[in-house]
Amino acid sequence: MSAEPIARKSVPGAVRTIKKYPNRRLYDTQTSSYVTLSEIKKLVMAASPLVVLDAKTGEDLTRSILLQIILEEESAGVPMFSEAVLSNIIRFYGHAMQGHMGSYLESHVQSFMDWQSKLGEASPALSPEVWAQFMQWQTPLMQNMFSGLANPSQNVMAQMQDQMQKQIQKNAEQLLGVMGLRT
Repeated sequence: MSAEPIARKSVPGAVRTIKKYPNRRLYDTQTSSYVTLSEIKKLVMAASPLVVLDAKTGEDLTRSILLQIILEEESAGVPMFSEAVLSNIIRFYGHAMQGHMGSYLESHVQSFMDWQSKLGEASPALSPEVWAQFMQWQTPLMQNMFSGLANPSQNVMAQMQDQMQKQIQKNAEQLLGVMGLRT
């Protein structure tokens, strides 16, 4: 046994390596066992850094596996993305703004996650009714965020960011009011 897998096990936060074999099976080198997409999803949900490599060629397949997980989630119940949003995203492939779209979505999803985390820490005992009301407020936010993407111009990105910041601030104030925490 080489020292590399042992070192990987002992280092917290080390990138977990999953190997994909030609038979489409996924092998977790840290646990020395085969895993499913569902188990990889659990690792992602736990924010465990991972990489999926083709066992034969060493090619990085991480994005492909993550897209498979998203496809399964989208197919298994209540989808996150509407057909209109997916169509707008597809329209950006090959467009001059393609490179900016990915970083735009990444930064705004991260901002949303940070904000959601802070909100959860501040008020862990929110009722399901309050969260449902909060999520209803998010629908216009997301619609506004994607409304200008089908026909972008130079100012669209700045306008979208400004619109999103205003909507988030408005939603936060409304949520704090519902919770009785408005100052």
